[in-house]
Amino acid sequence: MLTPKLPILFVSDLHLTARRPETAALFQRFLAGPARAAQALYILGDLFDYWAGDDDLADPFNADICATLAELAGAGTQTFFMPGNRDFLTGEQFSVSSRLTFLDDPTVIDIAGTSTLLMHGDTLCTDDADYLAFRAVARTPQWRADMLAKPLAERKAMLDALRARSENAKQTKGYDVMDANADAITDAFRRHSVSRIIHGHTHRQARHDHRVDGRACERWVLGDWHAAGNALAVDATGCRWLTIV
Repeated sequence: MLTPKLPILFVSDLHLTARRPETAALFQRFLAGPARAAQALYILGDLFDYWAGDDDLADPFNADICATLAELAGAGTQTFFMPGNRDFLTGEQFSVSSRLTFLDDPTVIDIAGTSTLLMHGDTLCTDDADYLAFRAVARTPQWRADMLAKPLAERKAMLDALRARSENAKQTKGYDVMDANADAITDAFRRHSVSRIIHGHTHRQARHDHRVDGRACERWVLGDWHAAGNALAVDATGCRWLTIV
């Protein structure tokens, strides 16, 4: 059980890329500032816009981000990472270089007596059938092995194409299709016997109240870092949003 005197921080969907150096700079200021005063930092997926494989650690941008994360862990903040739909090809070398402890999706933790379900959030979007069909294939060991066997440059080209295809698909999908499904949310609360869920993926920062089998439950959706930085701080008193500048 985590009974924090210091807050535990949660972030997701930073989508870090060398194409947006301002977001990377903001994240590094966060790691050097508020994250240093936290008991733990949980990154719930899509830290990077995409991750082509751990053999891309030599890229200066990737190496810099990993080194800054390792410095945070060295300063005493516990650091955890749950891969998302953009960076699920991260592996052991990434974990070692960044000093991040990997988490399964989903994972339940206890924060000051409150059972809390952590998810990236994509599996809650059950109305997005095309995406979930791709996810089911892409998360298999065989697909991963075949992908990582390709040359790095080919992988990057494929992931760039997948990212572009995803952005184009969003233009035709309704907001409801890409959001968390109400039945999937209820099922997650019930199946994991929790009263709090924290997730990202949808980029729709908000707090939602739910009633499940007569229980009052809460769901916190982490925002992206495209316009500004944000984090959820959780301690024994509850949850509050932090704006990162």
